[in-house]
Amino acid sequence: MKKVLEVNHLKKYYHTKKEEILSLKDISFCVYEGEILSIVGPSGCGKSTILSILCNLIPLSDGAIYQDKNYKIAYMLQEDSLLPYLTVLENCFIGLKIENHLTEQNKEYVLSLLDLYGLSDFQNKYPNQLSGGMRQRVALIRTLAVKPDILLLDEAMSALDYQSKLKIEEDIYNIIKKEGKTAILVTHDIEEAISMSDRVIVLTNRPSSIKNIYPIELQEKNGPIKNRSDLNFSKYFNIIWGDFNEKI
Repeated sequence: MKKVLEVNHLKKYYHTKKEEILSLKDISFCVYEGEILSIVGPSGCGKSTILSILCNLIPLSDGAIYQDKNYKIAYMLQEDSLLPYLTVLENCFIGLKIENHLTEQNKEYVLSLLDLYGLSDFQNKYPNQLSGGMRQRVALIRTLAVKPDILLLDEAMSALDYQSKLKIEEDIYNIIKKEGKTAILVTHDIEEAISMSDRVIVLTNRPSSIKNIYPIELQEKNGPIKNRSDLNFSKYFNIIWGDFNEKI
């Protein structure tokens, strides 16, 4: 598989008036084309910090990141962040407007995504007229509209109720695979990580390093809902849960 992103010995310090705080101690991993890679770990261990560094929202303190220059990264935040005064379609156009790429061809691409993923009838609705799951699908289409190669998903399903969460996991998984994207998913949900991912990274407590990286080898790769019933699913859950309970 082609390597599209490599993180080598990443460190991140935060500074206050009184002290220097080490958040990320030593983070190294690779990302391969077409895979979904999940990052899990204890609350506050710096999972989202890694994504923020990868998309240049905050600087790294030490280490290096190597990225295929032909690959474009887009970040989907935990909250859908849809603008309430814009319609679904207008929200989906925001990234293209910012990049000055709102061409007729790109407009047609967005319309095709809305149609493909069941939102064409809602393109003139406003965010407060949508369910939580539909809002997340709109946020994903807005992210896909700029045609990124690598998606960074930061707790993208955490704000949803369990039933909606399962449904949007299925939607996001299918969209990523159908569109041929590479994704890095940050989540606190071990089941979500196993059911959606090709590999799972487990972080230690802060200051964080990588405790383990697990290739997820299920008997038959399906969507996240069916993957949860795979015979190997509980094996991976117990192993990763064990990592959490070793006071990582």
